[in-house]
Amino acid sequence: MHKWIFIAVALFMMGWDGASAQECISCHELKTPGIVRDWELSRHAQNDVDCVTCHGEAHSGIDDVHEARIPTPAVCAPCHETQVTQYSKGKHALAWTASKAMPTAHAQPMAMMSGMKGCNGCHKIGLKSEEDIATLKSEGQGYGLASCDACHTRHTFSKTEAQQPQACKTCHMGFDHAQWEMYSSSKHGVRALLRQNGTLHSETSAPTCQDCHMAKGNHEVRTSWGFFGIRLPMPDDNAWAADRAAIMQALGMLDMLGNPTTRVINLRKYDVMRLTESAWQIERDRMIRNCENCHSGRFAEKELEKGDQMIREADRLMAQAIRTVAALYRDGILTMPDSYEEPFPDLLSFHDAPTTIELRLFEMFYKHRMRAFQGTFHNSPNHALWDGWSALVRDLTEIRSMAAELRDKAGGR
Repeated sequence: MHKWIFIAVALFMMGWDGASAQECISCHELKTPGIVRDWELSRHAQNDVDCVTCHGEAHSGIDDVHEARIPTPAVCAPCHETQVTQYSKGKHALAWTASKAMPTAHAQPMAMMSGMKGCNGCHKIGLKSEEDIATLKSEGQGYGLASCDACHTRHTFSKTEAQQPQACKTCHMGFDHAQWEMYSSSKHGVRALLRQNGTLHSETSAPTCQDCHMAKGNHEVRTSWGFFGIRLPMPDDNAWAADRAAIMQALGMLDMLGNPTTRVINLRKYDVMRLTESAWQIERDRMIRNCENCHSGRFAEKELEKGDQMIREADRLMAQAIRTVAALYRDGILTMPDSYEEPFPDLLSFHDAPTTIELRLFEMFYKHRMRAFQGTFHNSPNHALWDGWSALVRDLTEIRSMAAELRDKAGGR
């Protein structure tokens, strides 16, 4: 009874009809009791933020369920302005747009993309246009619009939950971004998880994902190297510059003459790479400051430089494999798909690449190159070596072998 008095008073102060709010909860205690219970446990319930605040008052019964407002970050902003502003500047906000821009995305089953069971199961965290939201709702998609709820699971929207490393696990694991596996097997992750289960003292130094990438609760999540591990300007090391150029050509960012393509404009818009030295240095300095909570600045700088060096070494192998496949196009051994703008393999074709050798190249880039340098940055020796560097060496050997076989079949051209 006390609960209903509290809700009625709170709603009266907000200007709403108390009976309608009680009807909301009475109905949903029968229809979706878990949602009601989560809300009752939340800070929202403690601070008079009720169903109407987030979902509007247009929905009042079974016949107008579609009128319930699905919250977006704009709905959260009046109370969480700082966090929404920070989030909007970071890479998470661009996740939805980046996913839709990938050429292969439109060939996937609808359950994977619009149904948010594949790529968009994680990329739903990104900001969406009103057109996107209308389309998703017309397809019966009633979740994944808020973005904030990707980490602060509805309807508890718990800050404590979002501060745990497991909150990142759903998305940051697996094929091309195995950060969870890397982190949880690193000394950082092991200590954090032991602290979490009480084996280590609660004040033990043990950084979580959030301590490094969201220091002091900053929701603008960015890294110096970005997702692809490439950046501008080109390095002074001529060999590395040439290798990076080959990778950028395979990503469709540079044409055969080394000139920027329209994809560069898109990648700049999606913020997946740093395009100036100063932009890169800002993120590197920010990470070093975070590391200085436990380590000396010099130690942190040297450790991060090892990651830089691993990118250079991985790029060397990757570029050799790319050039091997590109030569097959050039010599007429492989037929270049009509969708390719240049006689170069297109890494953004993902698993839709038309030949076995190109599929091996795709796996080499997204799985093994990523793990080599990400494993180094995340202090996971197994991922850096066996799932990364060693796999890259094996990939290159197999690609060269497959290329030789294709040439033999084509009569030695």
